[in-house]
Amino acid sequence: MSQSLRLRAGIVSILLLLAFIGAWWGATLPTQVDLGDMDPEYAAMMGLDTVQESDIPTPGDIGSAIWTHLSDPFYVSGSNDMGIGIQLAHSLWRVLAGFALAALVAVPLGFLIGMSPLMHKALDPYIQILKPISPLAWMPLALYIIQDASISSIFVIFICSIWPMMVNTAYGVASVRDDWLAVAKTLEVGPIKKAFQVILPAAAPTILTGMRISMGIAWLVIVAAEMLVGGTGIGYFIWNEWNNLDLANVIFAILLIGVVGMILDMIFGLLGKAVSYKEV
Repeated sequence: MSQSLRLRAGIVSILLLLAFIGAWWGATLPTQVDLGDMDPEYAAMMGLDTVQESDIPTPGDIGSAIWTHLSDPFYVSGSNDMGIGIQLAHSLWRVLAGFALAALVAVPLGFLIGMSPLMHKALDPYIQILKPISPLAWMPLALYIIQDASISSIFVIFICSIWPMMVNTAYGVASVRDDWLAVAKTLEVGPIKKAFQVILPAAAPTILTGMRISMGIAWLVIVAAEMLVGGTGIGYFIWNEWNNLDLANVIFAILLIGVVGMILDMIFGLLGKAVSYKEV
């Protein structure tokens, strides 16, 4: 991307943001209510006001919420009163734990499926049955068997993360060029050495694409899972603030989820570029 295009894109993005904030601010302005011919003293006695305030938080309210939460993100004042940094840390821990467990299972299985047509045919029916099931559908079963809300959330992340990684790994392994495999066979390279020195480097970009998709899904699912089980986490924070009817905090948490999701996606994007290769 050229420097001028980057600059123009940045300007357009800023203008769109300003337009959105302006429209938002306009929608939250107090509105004049027409009481008709009603006597002003009677209207005041009945609690009726000619100026009606909006229930929607203003941009200033959101800015105040951001400042309040980020100025002291790690305080603990009780089991139901913790800083946003601690809530976010709980969510990230569950996501990373479930994601790591999924990677330990999905990548080896993906290699097996991609390298063996027999195992691909044998396992494909099970994958096609289990893959479409909503991860949250597993939550009641996980809570019944594990009887721990946090570990059950990790299990749900494991379930939703495993399929994109497994499918992409199998596709990447199966798509390795035949001439590269032929050279490895000619040189009498062993199976393990071939897997790590030939197949893995060639399939790495596709594997990381699957991991990137899995991480995006995992970050989506953890919010809903924490809303269901409660306790801690960014999802629980949103649900708790909704119960308190504090929409400014709800909107702040939604923005924070988006920012963290963008950062996680950028990390995997950079990793994908690092392992990509160019054919000569």
